[in-house]
Amino acid sequence: MSETFIPVNTPVLDGNEADYLAECVRTGWISSEGPFIKRFEEAMAGAAGRRHGVAVTNGSVALDIAVHALGLEPGDEVIIPTFTIISCAAAVVRAGLVPVAVDCDPATWNMTIEGVEAALTSRTRAIMLVHIYGLPVDLNPILELARARGLKVIEDAAEMHGQTYRGVPCGSFGDVSTFSFYPNKHVTTGEGGMILTDDAALADRLQSLRNLCFQPQQRFIHEELGWNARMTNLQAALGVAQVERLPRTVELKRRIGRLYDEHLADVPGIRRPVARTNYADNIYWVYGVVLGDEVPFDAREAMRRLAAKGIGTRPFFWCMHEQPVLRRMGFMLNESHPNAEMIARRGFYLPSGLALTDDEIARSAQALKEILP
Repeated sequence: MSETFIPVNTPVLDGNEADYLAECVRTGWISSEGPFIKRFEEAMAGAAGRRHGVAVTNGSVALDIAVHALGLEPGDEVIIPTFTIISCAAAVVRAGLVPVAVDCDPATWNMTIEGVEAALTSRTRAIMLVHIYGLPVDLNPILELARARGLKVIEDAAEMHGQTYRGVPCGSFGDVSTFSFYPNKHVTTGEGGMILTDDAALADRLQSLRNLCFQPQQRFIHEELGWNARMTNLQAALGVAQVERLPRTVELKRRIGRLYDEHLADVPGIRRPVARTNYADNIYWVYGVVLGDEVPFDAREAMRRLAAKGIGTRPFFWCMHEQPVLRRMGFMLNESHPNAEMIARRGFYLPSGLALTDDEIARSAQALKEILP
């Protein structure tokens, strides 16, 4: 390859990250006891319009603790999208609950009210809303249904830093809401996650669960098993700096999406992300494309061809109802969700990181054009 390989993601750390990390080293506060923890929790809660934030080690454990904290009973059913990451189903299963998968909208890639309604049973106790790739779930109909039936709502906003639904921040809609801070997220701490809630008692429980359920008066006597899921002050220092630049990050991400749209307008054989709906403008966490039926190969082959041209890509999520580990456990057997199955096989995303240059966007788009028949 004559030109430099374009990675699928490179984070940008050009704000106060280095200064805040140096402060941690200079003061010796590098553990989970440092002052940046509270600052980061308050910053993320404030950005999402929530009262309480609980920082943890990653987005997956945020889901684990959030689901566990709701106190659902073994065997209760939780409706989840089939088109999502395994962490969502894993959190449900680890809590002794039953994941019930629903299909996605083929355009927005999100779960729908129609899917949720069809999945309801007498054992349904919660709905896990997962906002996918850049657009949020159309929330109002699902939230109204949850309120009417007394269902708990877990909101996975891992890909939605800075996004809104009808002008209200994503991450503010669940009984508990979770974020991830992996390096490809709009706010990164390297690894890290957070749980948000407006319920003070629930926040106390979440804080206890993330800290092994130590008791204030008798630290090493435990009434309940928790997690060692504490975020370090070093990670939180990065997070504080990242939240400071979040509005600029959102603006940049949307610009990346617009540039890709310009380069790929009217290109046959692909479906581009929906730029906007009546409830949100796309935030382009990633820029995904889905191969049309007329393209005689799948996403795996497209990604292979792009790699040969120096373009990094990633596949779309694989469906939960097709996961071998879940099928072996007896979940979601003999199910078909055709929209999710199609985009899992024919969807992938192009380089989408914040460090992407205009030239790299143009190169990536041109390479995609060249591999299409």
